[in-house]
Amino acid sequence: MTTSLDLDKTPGGWPVDSPPARTPLQRLLGTEQRPVWEDEPTRTGLAFKGFGLFAICAVILVPIWVVVVTSLSDTKAINDAGGLVVWPKTITFVAYKELLSGGAVTRAATVSIGLTVVGTVFSMVISILCAYGLSRRDSIAHRPLLMTLMATMFFGAGLIPTYLLVTGIGLSNSYWSMILPSAISVFNILVLRGFFMDTAPELIDAARIDGAGEWRILLQIVMPLSRAVVAVISLFYAVGYWSQWFNAMLYIQDSDKYPLQMILRQLVLQHQVPPGAMGAAVSSGQINSLAVQMAVMVLALIPVAVLSPFVQKHFQKGMLTGAVKG
Repeated sequence: MTTSLDLDKTPGGWPVDSPPARTPLQRLLGTEQRPVWEDEPTRTGLAFKGFGLFAICAVILVPIWVVVVTSLSDTKAINDAGGLVVWPKTITFVAYKELLSGGAVTRAATVSIGLTVVGTVFSMVISILCAYGLSRRDSIAHRPLLMTLMATMFFGAGLIPTYLLVTGIGLSNSYWSMILPSAISVFNILVLRGFFMDTAPELIDAARIDGAGEWRILLQIVMPLSRAVVAVISLFYAVGYWSQWFNAMLYIQDSDKYPLQMILRQLVLQHQVPPGAMGAAVSSGQINSLAVQMAVMVLALIPVAVLSPFVQKHFQKGMLTGAVKG
């Protein structure tokens, strides 16, 4: 017979309001049975977290500081330091003036900006259309196309077939040879697809009832709700195009079409100074070649450092939602 007292007990015999039994280890340590993340942080734990964050920031910021300071140092300061300058003695912008006064570096920066803008727009248009089509389960050949795309993530043709294909269709020494071979990322398409699938189906059904077609649904319903993931994927594509040098090394023979990263590679790895006024200034000792290398690094870093904070707030929503849903 069950009494009212029995109803106030758990199946294990403990009263409902009393805490659950502790394990022997918990009794030994004197801890309660609750999740670890609910524990109050200790002073030791806070100290270790602070030290870890400081170390991570130092590893990231110290090399950037050294690069910037060296780019702003004159020849005497660099020679006295024996190379990279840690603490500035004199500040000079001669290296930047020479780089931005026209010539190979200015032309390469213009090429990189054009490639980044055109390539990002082209890649985003193709990726969004592909992801939206794959997010509609009633689309034609939905599953075979999805499996084919996913297969390309694990199996590739290789460098030589890709080179033969690009040169065979006449893209050698063309700007498109730096865009088309890396225009699409299947990972980015899958993230976009997962985010698009998270769109409320009631909104899409209501739009179809009102007579909206697929283009109008994509542009006026799905895209406004997907600003976060679009911003993040756009940044991924933009950084990829801005940092590109390998395709230029393979397919570009005209040095006037080199992007900025290719000029940086020539300066840092091959120690080749672009001809012209800059080459004459380096040869005469007016500018140190190391300062020129560091200045080009800073110019290559500025766009990414400026754009990243504006997209940072979208990373959690844009990436995690799309990745988990997909």
